[in-house]
Amino acid sequence: MYEPAVEAKDLHHGSHAELLKDEELSDEDGAPPSRLDAIIVPTARPVRALRHAMRLGKAIDCPVIALCSRDASAEQARDLADEEGARALAVNVAPSTASLLPSFATDRLLWARGFGSGSDLSLKRNLGLVLARGSNWRRVLFLDDDIHVNEPKTLHRAAGLVDRYRAVGLANRGFKDNSVVCHAYRALGGRQETFIGGGAMIVDALRTRSFYPNVYNEDWLFLIGDGVPFRAARAGSMRQREFDPFVNPARAAAEEFGDTLAEGLFWLLDTGKRMDSAGNGFWGDFLFQRRTFIELLIAKLGDKPEHERMRLSLKAARGRSADVTHWLCQTFLELWKTDLDEWCRFLEDWVPVHRDGSPEKILHGFGVAGCVLASKAY
Repeated sequence: MYEPAVEAKDLHHGSHAELLKDEELSDEDGAPPSRLDAIIVPTARPVRALRHAMRLGKAIDCPVIALCSRDASAEQARDLADEEGARALAVNVAPSTASLLPSFATDRLLWARGFGSGSDLSLKRNLGLVLARGSNWRRVLFLDDDIHVNEPKTLHRAAGLVDRYRAVGLANRGFKDNSVVCHAYRALGGRQETFIGGGAMIVDALRTRSFYPNVYNEDWLFLIGDGVPFRAARAGSMRQREFDPFVNPARAAAEEFGDTLAEGLFWLLDTGKRMDSAGNGFWGDFLFQRRTFIELLIAKLGDKPEHERMRLSLKAARGRSADVTHWLCQTFLELWKTDLDEWCRFLEDWVPVHRDGSPEKILHGFGVAGCVLASKAY
């Protein structure tokens, strides 16, 4: 049996809380100093998954922008909004929608190396940033369709915090959402916390010049994309819908590159080191550290039958890690910088801020206004 010379806590940071400022909110009466401009919900599940977001928008008098694909359609989302009496715009996001946005060098690299992702989550979030900027919306909440906001009345107050912070994430008070490897670490007794994420995060769409790369932990890279050190806060609360992280080992394999990349970068931030120290030497050392960590978790499992699914997932992560090289990590980061420059040029040249704008006008400018449906209350 593998017997590592170090403990898991020496190989992995189970918390990045020191990078955040916790802010207290109240739901006191009176008009808040700032208001949330919109709730943007990327969705691919059956439309009933949008019900909470529609009710949330109605409760705080805020429009909901539903970006729909796969099992959800704009027609269904519009009908649900009418049923709930919510102000909503629903957009059908097809694969061809990607042609409206820049083509990223990081995407091409990952596909060429066998790490490409078929997810359209980053596409939808980037489209949401474009729609918000063009509509002159400063404070937007990105909300996944499996998130439940605990205290709706505090959202407007949380939105005001983006005047001082790059992003404000809602604290997770329910099921802990981490990567599969981190779920295994917690299950085996490790101290594993959650960070803020794009599933429940308020951003200033006019000020940010960052985007969501199409890789796991894209929201962590979004935070870093505007430069470091970054100021981010945690305020309010939400609950994540429960899921089984070990149901399919392919999940762990798909996450491994993005999880390695983000954990490596945040390791540098945690220890106060410069981001430009993430060269080939750093990534060679960190990849060895990551693989030792996964091996330690597998060793801790032993041969207990009840751990079989977790064991298979960790072995899938270990196998995928073997394909990750220090060159791939370093090259991704270099190309990511060029993508950030390309994104900034795109925003300046193609996404003007319309003082009286709306998502319909922005999409009309791109020639795809027919993809948008408005609810009766919008």
